[in-house]
Amino acid sequence: MSNYHIKHLEEYFQIHRKSVRDPEGFWEEVAEEHFIWRKRWDKVLSWDFEKPEVKWFEGAKLNITENCIDRHLRIRGEKTAILFEPNDPKEEAEHISYQQLYERVNQFANVLKDQGIKKGDRVCIYLPMIPELAISTLACARIGAIHSVVFAGFSATALSTRINDSDCKMVIASDGSYRGSKTIDLKGIVDEALEECPGVETVLVAKRIHSDIEMKEDRDKWLQPLLDKADTECEPEIMDAEDPLFILYTSGSTGMPKGMVHTTAGYMVYTAYTFKNVFQYRENDVYWCTADIGWITGHSYIVYGPLANGATTVMFEGVPNYPDWGRFWEIVDKHKVTQFYTAPTAIRALAKENLECVEKHDLSSLKVLGSVGEPINEEAWHWYNDNIGKKKCPIVDTWWQTETGGIMISPIPYLTPTKPTYATFPLPGIQLSLMDEKGEEITENQVDGRLCIKFPWPSMARTIWGNHKRYKETYFSTYKNQYFTGDGALRDEVGYYRITGRVDDVIIVSGHNLGTAPIEDAINEHQAVAESAIVGFPHDIKGNALYGYVILKESGESRNHDNLRKEINQIITEHIGPIAKLDKIQFTSGLPKTRSGKIMRRILRKIACNETDNLGDTSTLLNPEVVQEIMDNVLKNLKI
Repeated sequence: MSNYHIKHLEEYFQIHRKSVRDPEGFWEEVAEEHFIWRKRWDKVLSWDFEKPEVKWFEGAKLNITENCIDRHLRIRGEKTAILFEPNDPKEEAEHISYQQLYERVNQFANVLKDQGIKKGDRVCIYLPMIPELAISTLACARIGAIHSVVFAGFSATALSTRINDSDCKMVIASDGSYRGSKTIDLKGIVDEALEECPGVETVLVAKRIHSDIEMKEDRDKWLQPLLDKADTECEPEIMDAEDPLFILYTSGSTGMPKGMVHTTAGYMVYTAYTFKNVFQYRENDVYWCTADIGWITGHSYIVYGPLANGATTVMFEGVPNYPDWGRFWEIVDKHKVTQFYTAPTAIRALAKENLECVEKHDLSSLKVLGSVGEPINEEAWHWYNDNIGKKKCPIVDTWWQTETGGIMISPIPYLTPTKPTYATFPLPGIQLSLMDEKGEEITENQVDGRLCIKFPWPSMARTIWGNHKRYKETYFSTYKNQYFTGDGALRDEVGYYRITGRVDDVIIVSGHNLGTAPIEDAINEHQAVAESAIVGFPHDIKGNALYGYVILKESGESRNHDNLRKEINQIITEHIGPIAKLDKIQFTSGLPKTRSGKIMRRILRKIACNETDNLGDTSTLLNPEVVQEIMDNVLKNLKI
């Protein structure tokens, strides 16, 4: 059915029109023809954004793992489901077939049941990118337990906060993890976190680095011996369409992280549909998303979306620069990867390195390149297009959020003409609106505004765990009957969307609304610049002025910094106009980033505003030492 696999641009327009005119009919057709249900739904959709309450496929019964695993066994039993590529290239890759995945998920599900986990219980998973991470999420789904994966790079404090917020009974962990040339003591972090978590009864521990760790009696159990004894058959728990599948935490701009709750049926239908179309997946393709399963990208586009389509999905344990900067391309070459999905942060880091790292590998298997996590700047887009795609692979610059569950705006490869920095059109079923400051919808093109969604889609988060009031206030209170994304966007003359950054990253300078992303794009065009971040700070005359933090490609850049500042402002003037020039430019060796690669602008804003007494929680930063370096430079009264 063409509804499920879009093959022509004209077909996209027809399907999108149909999906807007009759959303229920559109999603009903997709759901009916491409998934297995234990019981059909009574009602496709009921919703009320005032409450807010959304229900898709009400009354339907299913188990998502039957759709991701069982139904593929007859024709794809021997096909590789998960291709595990370890951190060390000398260690052999592991091909887990759909049949093996079925048996391993069932064994893990039986272990969970033996340890007293039942439908509705929350299980925290704190594992590195090893097969057990994907298998344990699916095992939870098999028995109706709600998984809460916490990225295995978060601190003990961040871990305990999340465990306690969702009241997890069990933690699944490992002795440690490999990250490039380093090993990390994950079990030590878990032990520290659990000093503050009275609700955890059991910790299952997988062996990865075979380190000598402390096992707490009656609480900690080695995983493998339990799996070895477990049966390879486990009857799937029959779930209601709206039963929670998982909780995933996303950083709040203030206070506690938000536990976004995703439910079963709508999430399955939407992630499977978007995976198929955004990556134009075909039967024997080898698809690789470099994200960690600790993020929504990994949930939706390493585990559930690919497996629901019977795909081969690559799981990579390592980092892009170990043992050298050619590691990504070596893996693409080795496994003949066809679709490659990564973050602009990674692309920019790779682009700084010698092109030899790319050129010694055969990338001819690639068909589609993807970008996720933040808008991709033009320079990175061209580097990716020219050197990785060899100008033959469309780049899908995808926009979506933890809260949306799946990709919302993206080109469809080989159909949608791409345009650097533009995420292009909304996917079928997605009804976008741009709102102005007064809360009115902007209907014309060539404008920017605040990006909202005016009609529910199947994979949207239903609530924040334990705090529906916060869910309503955060997403549904700014504009009546609209989901507010928190992002600004520009719609061009043909209706393409470009995300201009978080609305709190829109700075009003002398009455002009300036999005930080286009200014950063301009700065990054300078041949000496690797990366930049812009924040606002109070200014007596303009209200706000712009402060730029700039990383140079060579940290020992010998060029005159004063000249560089002038050249950067000249580029901004040329790209955006003199109004966007920076009042202050500070050169730094790095920017404070979360482990998912997002720049922590809140910290940069406080430093720029000289409010360094309370920088808030920095425990989730990948590189907290950079914060001190930036502050020291300010204190030294460097000319900035």
